[in-house]
Amino acid sequence: MKRIFSSVLASVCVLTAMAQSSGYPIDPVTFTKVKVAEDSFWGQRLKSSREVTIPLAFSKCEETGRYENFVKAAKQMHSAVNLGYEVGGFSFDDTDVYKTIEGASYVLQTYPDAKLEAYIDSVLTIVAAAQESDGYLYTARTMNPLHPHEWAGDTRWSKEEVLSHELYNLGHMVEGAIAHYQATGKRNFLDIAIRYADCVVREVGAGEGQACVVPGHQIAEMALAKLYTVTGDKKYLDEAKFFLDKRGYTTIRDAYSQSHKGVLEQDEAVGHAVRAGYMYAGMADVAALTGDRQYIDAIDAIWNNIVSKKIYITGGIGSTSAGEAFGANYELPNRTSYCETCAAIANVYVNYRMFLLHGDSKYYDVLERALYNGLISGVSMDGGSFFYPNPLESAGEHHREPWFGCACCPSNISRFIPSVPGYVYAVKDNNLYVNLFMTNTLTSTVSGKEITLSQKTGYPWNGNVLLSVDKTALKGEMTLKIRIPGWVKGSPLPSDLYTYEDGVKGGYTITLNGSAAPGEITPDGYFTITRKWKKGDTIEMNFDMQPRIVKANDKVVADRGRIAVEKGPVVYCAEWPDNEGISVRKVLVSKNPDLKVNRSSILGGVDMISAKAQAMLFDADGRMSLKDVELKLIPYYAWCHRGSGEMSVWLPQEFRAFSTYTE
Repeated sequence: MKRIFSSVLASVCVLTAMAQSSGYPIDPVTFTKVKVAEDSFWGQRLKSSREVTIPLAFSKCEETGRYENFVKAAKQMHSAVNLGYEVGGFSFDDTDVYKTIEGASYVLQTYPDAKLEAYIDSVLTIVAAAQESDGYLYTARTMNPLHPHEWAGDTRWSKEEVLSHELYNLGHMVEGAIAHYQATGKRNFLDIAIRYADCVVREVGAGEGQACVVPGHQIAEMALAKLYTVTGDKKYLDEAKFFLDKRGYTTIRDAYSQSHKGVLEQDEAVGHAVRAGYMYAGMADVAALTGDRQYIDAIDAIWNNIVSKKIYITGGIGSTSAGEAFGANYELPNRTSYCETCAAIANVYVNYRMFLLHGDSKYYDVLERALYNGLISGVSMDGGSFFYPNPLESAGEHHREPWFGCACCPSNISRFIPSVPGYVYAVKDNNLYVNLFMTNTLTSTVSGKEITLSQKTGYPWNGNVLLSVDKTALKGEMTLKIRIPGWVKGSPLPSDLYTYEDGVKGGYTITLNGSAAPGEITPDGYFTITRKWKKGDTIEMNFDMQPRIVKANDKVVADRGRIAVEKGPVVYCAEWPDNEGISVRKVLVSKNPDLKVNRSSILGGVDMISAKAQAMLFDADGRMSLKDVELKLIPYYAWCHRGSGEMSVWLPQEFRAFSTYTE
């Protein structure tokens, strides 16, 4: 008994120690160390997620039979005869449970809630009962092994590369289990996930008697890499690398699932955008954990392709509904754009990992754009309704939904939003990175010594940020690295895909204790200050934030003759409720639009922008005339909160732009 106890204790100690290491050159500062003010821009969204989105997601798991699937699987396992359960829904419905537990676990780390914790435990009891004796857990097969889900195949893994999603389910299970373990210290979910992961390691591989398959829908790669960092067991990293190394060399070889060629040979983002994003994140994880230079080179090339040819001004990715996929280079239609919410989340994951790998601020320029625009547009400000695709233009055919039958996007939102505070800071040796700007308090360690900083700002509505050293145990120097956003430096993105066309010269000032800060912008894009910090030190940043006019590269056919408007990190759109009597899709913005900012109480309080324009009007005989109007714009993320109607991000400034309305 003593030996068993020692073994268990050693395992727990390994888990505790390893959970602190990411494997990347730069270490994340976990969101549990960052307390975001509730009355701030992000504080309000965190509150909506905690009070609305996550409870809604759990209730939908109950209403739609997600839990019942686990119950049926458990009953079937203990029955001597086939109970004849009809297997409906999607083969990945189990993941809605796992993702919601993940988001709730993030919440528990900052807002302890005994009732919520008990509820999760009750759900995990149901989940555990559905796990087969060898660790396999896939209700779409287990609840009726004679007639499993039509996507599942007759045997385990036989349809994995097509539609079964067995390994996709594993990925979300592992991600949720790690979050739950780190939040509660309990192993009830982690042990379930480890047993399934061990089953996969035994049964899926290139060895004799194994199924030589790769995930049809990626995420297991990044999840298994994370499980390795938590447990220290290298077999999980090896399995993640096997999934990547073998991709393009198994039965299924097509661009849709990024299996058209080996991953190290790929240099263009293709296929299903969510699958792609998760795979690229997994490639970055494996590159970091193994030091494999080939993986780093491959993911660098793919990232460059996305940022220079395949990303929307909103940070959205995936231009076509056919396969929810990337289009060709520069194929970025507006009304038919897909930009799935899950793809925006995947885009954040990729750029976050690229930053941790390379330490360059340009990755955060992409991350921030996706975060403030194409990602949060996918959930209403009250947290209770959702978009699946996020188009950049609408004729009124879009509206927010309270849920979806294929619920990947709302359940993904429920797990992502609570993790946002974890993207604000990062640490490497004696370097502390400040990557995002939101009112918060940080308590973390640098070089093993504790430091407490507070940040106060009205961002994203203004560019004034006050950073204060509230407490420090540091004895030596610390290097503070403050990200200077690309939009301040005159670049919407780190490529020539979009450019500012208004001639405005932005700028910034940074002071330390009231005087010019003794630092400089280093090649990594950060304003870098190295000194011995003391309690009471203050850094004030002022980023010039004014409306800007953006044009797309002329190779983007859909945007020729059009402009977009943004202010700071926020992209704007014209929407019908603010422009009564005119079509926002049939206006011509003036060459000198005289952009003006007005604070408004609508939509939870936003900065609105007005622009001089001419509306196209038609009389009874179809004759066109132009009328001078003041076109009003709102943040893109807030559109369709007041009913369905016309909306447009890219606004015509030339008559040639109207030819693309039939896209």
